[in-house]
Amino acid sequence: MKRTYALATLVVLASIVSAGQATPLTLEDVNSLRQVTAARLSPDGERIAYLLQVPREIYKDADGPPYHELHVTDLEGDSRPYVTGDVDITDIAWASDGESIFFLAKRDQEADFNSLYRIRVDGGEAEQLFTHVNGIQRIHPSPDGSRIAFTATDAPPEKFKELQEKGFRAVVYEESVLPTKVWMLDPETLEAAAHELPGSASDFAWSSDGSRYAVALAPTPLIDDVYTSRDIYVVDTASAKVQAKMGSVGKLGPFAFSPDGERIAYIGSVDINDPSSGRLYVTSSSGGERREVVPEYLGHVNNFVWLDDANIRWLGGRGVYTEWAIASIFETESPGEALQSGPIIRTVHGNPGQDAVAAIADSPQHPLELFVLRGNAEPRRLTDSNPFLADREFAKQEAITYTARDGLELDAILIHPTKRERGGNPLVVIAHGGPESHYSNGWMTGYGRPGQVFAANGYAVVYPNYRGSTGRGVEFSKLGQHDYAEEEFNDIVDAKRHLVEEGLADADRVGITGGSYGGYASMWSASALTEEYAAAVAFVGISNQISKFGTGDIPHEMHNVHARAWPWDDWMWMLKRSPVYHAGKTKTPLLIMGGDRDPRVHPSQSLEMYRFVKIRTDTPVRLVIYPDEVHGNRNTAAQYDYSLRLVRWMDHYLKGPGGEPPPYELGHADRLEASDEG
Repeated sequence: MKRTYALATLVVLASIVSAGQATPLTLEDVNSLRQVTAARLSPDGERIAYLLQVPREIYKDADGPPYHELHVTDLEGDSRPYVTGDVDITDIAWASDGESIFFLAKRDQEADFNSLYRIRVDGGEAEQLFTHVNGIQRIHPSPDGSRIAFTATDAPPEKFKELQEKGFRAVVYEESVLPTKVWMLDPETLEAAAHELPGSASDFAWSSDGSRYAVALAPTPLIDDVYTSRDIYVVDTASAKVQAKMGSVGKLGPFAFSPDGERIAYIGSVDINDPSSGRLYVTSSSGGERREVVPEYLGHVNNFVWLDDANIRWLGGRGVYTEWAIASIFETESPGEALQSGPIIRTVHGNPGQDAVAAIADSPQHPLELFVLRGNAEPRRLTDSNPFLADREFAKQEAITYTARDGLELDAILIHPTKRERGGNPLVVIAHGGPESHYSNGWMTGYGRPGQVFAANGYAVVYPNYRGSTGRGVEFSKLGQHDYAEEEFNDIVDAKRHLVEEGLADADRVGITGGSYGGYASMWSASALTEEYAAAVAFVGISNQISKFGTGDIPHEMHNVHARAWPWDDWMWMLKRSPVYHAGKTKTPLLIMGGDRDPRVHPSQSLEMYRFVKIRTDTPVRLVIYPDEVHGNRNTAAQYDYSLRLVRWMDHYLKGPGGEPPPYELGHADRLEASDEG
């Protein structure tokens, strides 16, 4: 793929303009960012329907998650709004004739479930077509337009809502979770029938003639099975009989039939211990041995589109960049060089035999936007969802490499402070979760990792891809297995030490933060590695690996791709890899935050660390719980509150007086009053 020189030039010019105006990015700016979250290319390849995420206005709107609007653009970027305002659209799909778009939304807030709507591309109001007996998850119109497949559960138990209102709200843990089924809706009669299949359904793909479909089934609807035990089944549409299954093992990504229906391509795992689906396979749609299309790829394949019956266009993440390439399913080809400039492509959608492909991508200068890809041409940006960013100053951002203490070369993203300090600047280290994920050199600023906001306030910010990250092949992603917290978190320390040696960071003013596994890294750093850090903020983090197995919803995933052991194999080993074991060493002021409904990392993980540090030390520690939030904050107000607390904690201990924690109140009442007056 060609380097996007033209796009890079525009970025430089935008940076020069922004620097001249010298308006820094603020947390309020971050809170207001709009992003493209889904894109679907029309059947004729001439238009793209996309969802635009629009945050609620803080102190103005009622609380809730961001809205999602439906827009449609041509391939020149002439975009039109279709369904906008206070609406949350959860899925979109083109009708087979390309004349209308189906979407899912709950437009009546008094309704129990969402509904299926249709809006014509040539104009008019959206019409409500169908409401299921429970919420619809995804929609998949058939290629011939004769039916609409959708995934959903059966109806709730009889009188479920009435009984809840009368106080009968007991939950039978895990057993009462309903399996997801594939349903077929006749768009003429609006009658739906379920296909009885051997498992709980998730992803879905039609064959080109609609006579068959492929569906991912897990043994149960529990997330642990969805993570580790799904396989692809091929089903006859008319009879609902299973014809074949692909024999996938481990984690599973997207899949699709070849245009002639003879094969299925899918993104899967090498084995059950592979931390992430990232290998591209092709197999006969009637079952049989699979073949890897991009063998020995030192990255992870994220998405793909069939070009024709013999070739696949694939999207990969390698290092801190992305690649967009073509591979033959019959010939073994070595991957090309990693893309060194241009936007970071996150996902693609296209149709076989067509040149244009819709893509969602970001860059250091903008969050997720809509692009079109054509052959080997540079990605063309179609949307500008946040024009105010042109008036903001962006600190220098670059990809760097450094060497771990055992000689392993690692990469990271560094955002420089807008102004250098003699003796080094305060540094914030932001550890990613997973650990089966990685940072790319794109947009690095969000509510939980406000990198450009930190940089504008004099911080250096580094995002290390420690061992166990994706983006460097399967072998690298397994390096942290059965080695919780040791070399992987030492890699994070080594990123810090590298920047201190470079003169950019002040060794005495370093903070660390992260969510989920990054929250684990933050708690570990505040305790076992406390001499290295002056402040820590842990979000939905793991504090006790033993109780994590007993309280979270992914024990088998943890066993297969993280611990490679059960707690009872060696209780003491597991305990020593837990921050609570080292809580008495904690000298680093620690702020812990999380949601009270987190199923992945139970809120008791935060409480355990808080209580152990508070009892065993005099070190400042604070616990903040967000009601009704899960594994990450979904609602606008909770996201903004989190950002304020994160930045204030770092300011207090890395730039301010330190000592006792800052007041727990944030002054929301004053901000609300000022907002009302404004």
